[in-house]
Amino acid sequence: MKALHKITSLSAAALMMLLTSAQGYAQSSLSDLLNAVENDRVAESEEYQQRLQEFEQNAARQQQILDTTEGRIVEQEGLQVQLSDQFEANEVIIADKREVLRNRRGDLNELFGTLQGVAGDFLSNFQDSLISAQYPGRTGELEVIIERAGSSIEQLNISEMERFWYFMHQEVTESGRVVTYNGDVALPSGETANRSITRIGTFNAISDGEYLSYQGEVGHLQVLPRQPAADVLSAANALTSSNSGFTRTGIDPTGGVGGQVMANLVNFPSAQEQVEANAGVIGFIIIGVGVVGIILGFFRLLMLTLVSVKVRSQLKSDKASKNNPLGRVLLVAESNPNADTETLELKLGEAILKETPSLESLLTLIKMIATIAPLGGLLGTVTGMIQVFQQITVYGAG
Repeated sequence: MKALHKITSLSAAALMMLLTSAQGYAQSSLSDLLNAVENDRVAESEEYQQRLQEFEQNAARQQQILDTTEGRIVEQEGLQVQLSDQFEANEVIIADKREVLRNRRGDLNELFGTLQGVAGDFLSNFQDSLISAQYPGRTGELEVIIERAGSSIEQLNISEMERFWYFMHQEVTESGRVVTYNGDVALPSGETANRSITRIGTFNAISDGEYLSYQGEVGHLQVLPRQPAADVLSAANALTSSNSGFTRTGIDPTGGVGGQVMANLVNFPSAQEQVEANAGVIGFIIIGVGVVGIILGFFRLLMLTLVSVKVRSQLKSDKASKNNPLGRVLLVAESNPNADTETLELKLGEAILKETPSLESLLTLIKMIATIAPLGGLLGTVTGMIQVFQQITVYGAG
């Protein structure tokens, strides 16, 4: 019993000590928290004061910047008025100077006007001239000369006028020459190749036996998609391989871009292309019937020619032969020497009637073909007109 009491007393004492220790620790933590809050408040207050001070300083600086900017605006407005007045005064001065320049130029105005007109005419020739393919850049220089000739501020100098004279003389001289040089040629495949080019004046240009055309907006020569006939190309090959003397070749003198007639001729569809593109079913039927008619006609012509040869041979012979109609008819007369005239006429008429079908064979079919062909052509015309009206209905008359 005493032992139990002693244990209880010790436990109570230990518990009291623990409670006292925990209470002291709690009081210490609250004090630290209070101190921390106070310190944070003081720090935030100082930071707030610092920010407020910086804001006030910035406001003062911004006001200063605003005042400076407004002052500059006023200054620039005054400068604008000054420059505007000066600009108007300069316009008056420029107008006076231009009038003085015009008066001092005198007859040069007429000279420059004439030069500008002549240069404009030559510009269109230069743009489409085969010579420009050999000497590129002429059109650009000529455009500058035309612009300066028409300017009321600038005027041409002697070197520029001499340059234009040189271009004119070059065009006249080169138009009478056959020269060979290297240049770029556009192929039908779209690629560009550097080739040896033979230029025949301002008429045509040839490269590797092919005729070329020139377009000023493209700036270089290009192979014609379709070439002329074989004999013309053979002559062109002879020209490119010739070094001296005279060479017979074909040219088209109708244009300075390679020849307008040649361009139209090579673009004109061939008979096969016309049949494939325009004839249609009716066209093929007409062609087929025509071919059959031609074959039959030649066959009958051959047969009749052979018969005619044999008949002529029979006329020269006193002995009747069975290899020709006349001989067979004469054999009928010879086989009936004692027949009276009426009977002989009947037998001869019968013999002639037997020979007629072989001589007139296939003529009926040929006549039918001759009748059908125009009707087929008329049908093709009507069909073509129907197609045209259908296209007009769909796409309009334009």
